Amino acid sequence: MQTEADASVTQRGRSSAAAMNRLVRLTPQLACVPFPGTGKTWARWRCMIAIAANDPSLGRLAEGHLDALAILHELGRADLIGADGATGPWGVWAAQPDLLRAERTSTGWHLAGAKAWCSGSIGLGAALVSATADDGPRLFSIQPGTDREISPRPDSWIPFGMASTASETLDFDVRIPDSAAVGGPGAYVDRPGFHHGGAGVAACWFGATTGVLAPFADGVGTDPHGLARWGRTRARMEAVGARLEMAAGEIDSSPTDRRVAERIARSVRLATEDACRLALDDAIVALGASGLARPEHHLRIADAMMYLRQLRPDGDAAAYGAMSGELLTW
Repeated sequence: MQTEADASVTQRGRSSAAAMNRLVRLTPQLACVPFPGTGKTWARWRCMIAIAANDPSLGRLAEGHLDALAILHELGRADLIGADGATGPWGVWAAQPDLLRAERTSTGWHLAGAKAWCSGSIGLGAALVSATADDGPRLFSIQPGTDREISPRPDSWIPFGMASTASETLDFDVRIPDSAAVGGPGAYVDRPGFHHGGAGVAACWFGATTGVLAPFADGVGTDPHGLARWGRTRARMEAVGARLEMAAGEIDSSPTDRRVAERIARSVRLATEDACRLALDDAIVALGASGLARPEHHLRIADAMMYLRQLRPDGDAAAYGAMSGELLTW
């Protein structure tokens, strides 16, 4: 007899499979999305915003796929992609690189240890995974769905929000060839594109939040308090949308400047997280208990709030404060 917990796990599995199937169908279209810093960064982010607004979990998976393609392009390993991303869909698993060790072997590398927050988990066709070697942090290409030496932990993260991303913790004990190494030590984090990708995540946060706000806007009516709350929310979102568009232009103007890229990424991530968090708070109040009782609203809010928590605001704010020095002038 299936227990309630078993049924919940089964439903999450079906939801994750459905999200992955949607990503697979979307992959050929994503192959045409411009790379960041090529003069069309805003067009890239608008695509990401639209996907996340419709489905935050799919937006997260698509963002990882697009980031992987950009990384491979920037580090000279487009040979791993194949026609229209045929080896994918891709993911980028770069959290906590110290927990996954990379050791040289006579034929390549041995990856051993754990990797948390693996969005897409073993459902992806390929992934870029960070690990720490004797010479520093490195990036490797793997195929998690076909390698039996990569397996999810039974105690993996099982959230309510963003459940469809199947962001499990994976155990590694896998041997890979030399050709699976992508770039040298530190190459992944030392490029300007590392921060371009971080700013792109903010675009997805913005999209996920706008998807939540649609029923809020539709239900405002003529109540003056509701109208005031919606007015503040709309102004915040319009302002951060303009900031995102400006940031995209800044990236295109200085695509190879790593310090500029870091400043832009920290600024836009902080501004977007702040505006979206306040907007979600207003939406929760406006929708009320009856609105939150509707699964489609509750799940969307949970997805968006979980997505925003990728950012640790205090740490990023302190880092941005240390590097800024003075307010920008217009």
